[in-house]
Amino acid sequence: MLTLENLSCPIDATPLCREQRSLKCEQGHSFDLAKTGYVNLLPVQNKRSKDPGDSKEMVASRQSFLNQNHYFPIVQAVLDSWPKSHFLKGMRVLDAGCGEGYYLDEISQALSNQNIQMERCGLDISKWAIAAASKRDKTVSWIVGSNASLPVPDERFDLVLCLFGFPVFTEFSRVLSDNGLMLLVESGPEHLIELREILYPSIHEYKQTFSDGVSGFDLVLEQAETFTFSLDSQEKIQNLLSMTPHIHKASYEGREAVQQLESIILTADIKLRWYQKQAKEMNHV
Repeated sequence: MLTLENLSCPIDATPLCREQRSLKCEQGHSFDLAKTGYVNLLPVQNKRSKDPGDSKEMVASRQSFLNQNHYFPIVQAVLDSWPKSHFLKGMRVLDAGCGEGYYLDEISQALSNQNIQMERCGLDISKWAIAAASKRDKTVSWIVGSNASLPVPDERFDLVLCLFGFPVFTEFSRVLSDNGLMLLVESGPEHLIELREILYPSIHEYKQTFSDGVSGFDLVLEQAETFTFSLDSQEKIQNLLSMTPHIHKASYEGREAVQQLESIILTADIKLRWYQKQAKEMNHV
């Protein structure tokens, strides 16, 4: 069921109500729905560039790569660690930084086969990513927006997913219900190490993120997953490179060296961390 309801105006935070092909607030701000059903709730004043987030080309590369299921073991790792007992009555899920929707789609398909009900919302700052996602699944609420200022009211979701995204923990805590969960998926120290060794003259030392914990959240589960996969054409290798930050960071010489490859076997190294929102402190009289 497509919701696009219980959202907030990104300009004044008042509730948005649907009127035919638009969402409007009581102050008169209006946001039109695109033909494929998504809504852009990223006002011009909140943009740091004219076209923020992944470009149309980066989204196409990621879509091509992910649709070949090279990263499906990541989906499986998420499913294997899923706290099913926490969501016996279903859940409201926000994928914060959803890209073109691959992970949310695969996870929800698997859980629906187990009769776990999900109300799903996917948000990304890239309009190209959301445009692609909205063509993948019409039953998800797809939103162009920023994690820094989520256009939703307090306690709107039971679970926030952030896979290879840019988490904003104060916002994630605000929009999570009491004792709601958050899943972070990030790359580990050996992620794509074979590619990085070609791209760079030296590899930077890996630095653990959030090693001191996350304010407002308790760590529930942490685990690492590694697997290998192979790419058997230059086109597939370039699709992977184009969807990573390395396309911008690597030197010309490094990118030229990668262009000489016809195949490569790569290591995927990821870290999953499940967190629970800390309960609000009771006010003592």
